[in-house]
Amino acid sequence: MRFGVFNGAPAAAAAIPPPLRLRCSSSACSEHASFIKEIAATQPPKNLHHLLNVLRTRGEEMMSPGSRQGLIPLVIPLTKNLSGTVTGLLRWPTAPPGMDLPVVEARRNGVWLLAKNVNQYIHRILVEEDATLDESSTKLYLASSEAGKELYSKGDFANSQITNLDVYLLKKVGMFPDVLERKVKRHFDEGDDVSAMVTGEFYTKKDLFPGFGRPFGFYSEILLRVGRASESKDAARAALKSPWWTLGCAYEEVARLAHWDDEQIEYIKEKVSEEGRREDVKKGKDPAQVSLDEAAFLLDLASVEGTWDDHVDRIAECYKEAGLDDMSSFVLYRD
Repeated sequence: MRFGVFNGAPAAAAAIPPPLRLRCSSSACSEHASFIKEIAATQPPKNLHHLLNVLRTRGEEMMSPGSRQGLIPLVIPLTKNLSGTVTGLLRWPTAPPGMDLPVVEARRNGVWLLAKNVNQYIHRILVEEDATLDESSTKLYLASSEAGKELYSKGDFANSQITNLDVYLLKKVGMFPDVLERKVKRHFDEGDDVSAMVTGEFYTKKDLFPGFGRPFGFYSEILLRVGRASESKDAARAALKSPWWTLGCAYEEVARLAHWDDEQIEYIKEKVSEEGRREDVKKGKDPAQVSLDEAAFLLDLASVEGTWDDHVDRIAECYKEAGLDDMSSFVLYRD
């Protein structure tokens, strides 16, 4: 399933009520919650303020949720670390009701999934702190407050007698792309190609990371490594059916595995042209769906070069044309 996206211009920011124009300070937690509810038009995660406290405690700088220049317009920024990497929440344009906001790392070409939701990410951080050699380290656990107590019992990692942190995370916390990929690499290092392929195939289960193309792109690399070139090509093409900004790498890397040159880029450019839109409507496609498709295509194109801000205005117009006024306003909002 493909999801559309929109960005916007500073004009929309002027329409936002002054109370939401706050700067990162002691009110940062309520600022993010207000932004998610009023601007992103969805429910703020229950333990968002605890996650923000944890991220700030581990040295990350709080960001205004409206500080989104140069970022994929579906991301709500939370913090930035010393290397400039932004952690945020992903607002899918057409998410089903009640879907959690995933925690992501914003990258030039899109996003990397850190956790399916806020609670899962807090849980992981606390386990990783508890697994360090410094047994006295509890600052993140303390920062997580009530959420930490609900999600994790300090000392459980050691008491579990599971010696491998990644194994514990997968068994006790949840599925994480980077952890599954490390598991595959360990299998290869041990010369166990069969287990590597089994884990890679598991990674692509449709209900594991819905909407993300990364699992299929990674699986394509696995298949190529074990000499299954034809299947590798098919997996790469499956990855490119998802939004390109979910590939976890540059589009060109997966396109190479799919044996595609620029034909898909040219196809998309044709689809978002006036002539392409008219042709779709002529064929009987609902105009609202045509607009949603165009928004998704524009986001794909932006991900190739990381030129998010260049496409934001037209993407916002597409969402408005499709009747998603809240989404249009959200992607347009900038401090």
